[in-house]
Amino acid sequence: MPEENNLTTSATMRVNRKRWLTIVVVAFVAIGIAYGAYWAIALRDLQSTDDAYVNGNIVQITPQISGIVVAIGADDTQFVKRGQTLVQLDQADARVALEQAEAQLGRTVREVRSMFATSSQLQASVDMRKTELDRATGDLTRRERLAASGAVSGEELQHARGAFNTAQAALLVAQQDMQVNRARIDRTTVENHPDVQNAATKVREAYLMYSRTVLPAPVGGFVAKRAVQLGQRVSPGAPLMAIVPLDQVWVDANFKEPQLAAMRVGQPVKLIADIYGGKVVYHGKVAGFGAGTGSAFALLPAQNATGNWIKVIQRVPVRVALDPQELATHPLQVGLSMEAEVDTRNRDGERLPQVAQTAPAYATDVFHSVDAAADEHVRAIIAGNGGGPTRMAQSPAPASKQPAAVVEQAPDSGPTKAASTTHDRAL
Repeated sequence: MPEENNLTTSATMRVNRKRWLTIVVVAFVAIGIAYGAYWAIALRDLQSTDDAYVNGNIVQITPQISGIVVAIGADDTQFVKRGQTLVQLDQADARVALEQAEAQLGRTVREVRSMFATSSQLQASVDMRKTELDRATGDLTRRERLAASGAVSGEELQHARGAFNTAQAALLVAQQDMQVNRARIDRTTVENHPDVQNAATKVREAYLMYSRTVLPAPVGGFVAKRAVQLGQRVSPGAPLMAIVPLDQVWVDANFKEPQLAAMRVGQPVKLIADIYGGKVVYHGKVAGFGAGTGSAFALLPAQNATGNWIKVIQRVPVRVALDPQELATHPLQVGLSMEAEVDTRNRDGERLPQVAQTAPAYATDVFHSVDAAADEHVRAIIAGNGGGPTRMAQSPAPASKQPAAVVEQAPDSGPTKAASTTHDRAL
């Protein structure tokens, strides 16, 4: 009896084991089929990577002239607006050079005006010499007629001929003097005379040098990598600080070689930043592809011709443009880690489109006003010296800013305003 019970129990366990095994196998098969269908429908066209980082423009602030730093308008981590003064250099030497150029331009304008006035005077002298020559010619003609009848002595006739020759020579000298003066001012005015233009060029040059003692921010953004110090003598091209416009950042996603075949410019991209986690999803688009792999542009490129070569799957940077509104709501900083997922279902177009950009990708106009102000300043000097309208202009005066670092600062008090010298000398 016990043996029969044992046999029955064993048979029941084998049946249950087969049943559960069948259930597990069927479940795994069903899951595999479901996942395969889901991959074929949704996941097959998605390419993802976690090798992605935020990148952006790092605008270097460098001086155009040499000088001593007397004020610094911003420090690291601070936000600056476009056109705001960042660094101010000592203006003494530039101001002296500008005043010398202004004086030379004024003197040149007056000299040219004198040339024009002399031209009128020489023309009057030519007219007077012509009148004298006409009178001498008439006198000589009358005396030659009278000399035939003996009414005029030979000595008087000789004096008439001498007066005629003298008047003729005087007219020739006056005409030559007028031609020489006319050659200097012919087809010109006071403003476009070559001497005035040359002096005006010197004023523009000195004006630009003076205005370049102030270094404005070409773009708005956050200050980083400030290296300039008060009292430091800087040279042209030396990096003083950098500005990072965080409203213009993008993402560089490094995809493996097999993932790139289906990617096209304009495909939608979903991104997640580690700083915000999965609760914030960015939506961007593929903007372009790198011209080579990361290792190809490395400081020390790989030497694959050696005997111990090992094949490594390469990665190519793919630039992803972000939605500006999402970026404004959840700002990102350069270097942050991202996760990118590209939807490659729409594969229209070439993989590497060759489309040339006609408009500038980036531009600033903070330096354009200096050229216009220099031209206006030149016109004012010419007008002030009688060469045009009488309206005068002031020399460039950097706006007084609240510097982040100054020479003296009282304890427990805000920074003192930097001294800004204005050059408003009456011309």
